[in-house]
Amino acid sequence: MSDVARAGESSSAAAASATTGPKLARLRTPTRLNVCMWAGAILVLGQGLLLTGIDQPAKLYFDEVHYVPAALAFLHHQPPINLEHPPLAKWLIGASIAVFGDDPLGWRYASALFGALSLVGVYLWALALFRDNRPALWATAATFVDQALYVQARIAMLDIFALAFSLLGMAAFTATWMRAPPLRVRNLFLIAGVCFGLSAACKWSGLVPLALSIAIVAVVKLFQNWRMSFAKPVAGDWFRPDLWRDMSGWDWVLCLVLAPSLAYYLAFATMGYSTLVPLNFIAAQTHIWGENSTLSGTHPYMSGWPEWPFALRGVWYFFEGEHWDTSAASAQAVLYLGNPLVLLGGLVAAIACALSWISDRRFEAFIILAAYAAFWLCWAILPRTLTFAFYYLPASTVLSLALAYLFYRTRLERWPWTRRLFLFAATAMFLYFLPISNAAVRVSEPGFNASMWLKSWR
Repeated sequence: MSDVARAGESSSAAAASATTGPKLARLRTPTRLNVCMWAGAILVLGQGLLLTGIDQPAKLYFDEVHYVPAALAFLHHQPPINLEHPPLAKWLIGASIAVFGDDPLGWRYASALFGALSLVGVYLWALALFRDNRPALWATAATFVDQALYVQARIAMLDIFALAFSLLGMAAFTATWMRAPPLRVRNLFLIAGVCFGLSAACKWSGLVPLALSIAIVAVVKLFQNWRMSFAKPVAGDWFRPDLWRDMSGWDWVLCLVLAPSLAYYLAFATMGYSTLVPLNFIAAQTHIWGENSTLSGTHPYMSGWPEWPFALRGVWYFFEGEHWDTSAASAQAVLYLGNPLVLLGGLVAAIACALSWISDRRFEAFIILAAYAAFWLCWAILPRTLTFAFYYLPASTVLSLALAYLFYRTRLERWPWTRRLFLFAATAMFLYFLPISNAAVRVSEPGFNASMWLKSWR
């Protein structure tokens, strides 16, 4: 985190040169101390909000029935189960149970912690993009009220752990765009590589940001080898001839191959898989690939990747009604859906990023657009046919960054009331859907019916 902050701080002059007029005076790059304070505050406040009512429902629900037993197997030194996924997230759930007990808080505390770390990751990534505390904090708030992260951080599943490491890795990777001493740039790449390896050690979806980073580096180095340059270069360009010029071939191998590979391997080798024997490690990877690539069939909550941006199909994690056929009807409900305002507004913002990248070559727009496309469109080419809306979680998180770009780096910046109104409306919609997002807040039958905007949500 300090490296990300230092990179942003040392590049304030370069960032300023990429802006003109009154925008220059409004840039607010925080100091390292301020970054640490804000990150700490986000971590503490995020945990507090995510933990409220987390003990409901008071029993295992949805995929907790798979991952909590797998975590308990780690805890009791039993043979690993749920071998279709890497072990790190399940081990972290087990560590939570060891501290808080084999009860709802123990099952889910680690998820809440990594949900809060995901918010910190959004803040640091936005700070690396915008070099300004205001859009960074705005994007963090928009991520929280998106509802997707909120629901996923309150259930003992693997996705929130992979997301947290991916966001922290992307924050470090993005910070390397700033002009900084070679050692700092190398350290940032090393941090990114380790984070991507740990993300993949939670769930293979964590390989997506690593593949994206390698692809971007390859394109940049190819352009440099071709001696390409823009006719009128500015500091905000996504490509420049001197980008990462002090990184050697060994540095690239160390940071983007060896570091993530070692982090991933050690997650297996230290968690009861007996993978210090290479053949066992290879067999584990073959098993994971086989389980995920051949998974097919139907499921009442499945949906395809083209549907996810439009919130056409949610995933019912839990529903249990009391007297549902009487006037005293009430129920506990948890629906993974996403905030429709953030999702649909984010699509408009993603289009704005695309246009800005094409017309102005902005590196912030480029990173946001590339990350969104990678996190979403990877599901169009992966062989897995049984997919769910919560696979869209990383992509929908990137939309908060796209919205921050729309409100702080386009003409809408001239009207601050637009971003305030949007965040207020998104928060109101988050509260509107809270009774079907948090099982501790019971929902009445009229309230439930009012929340079901589409027949496909039922």
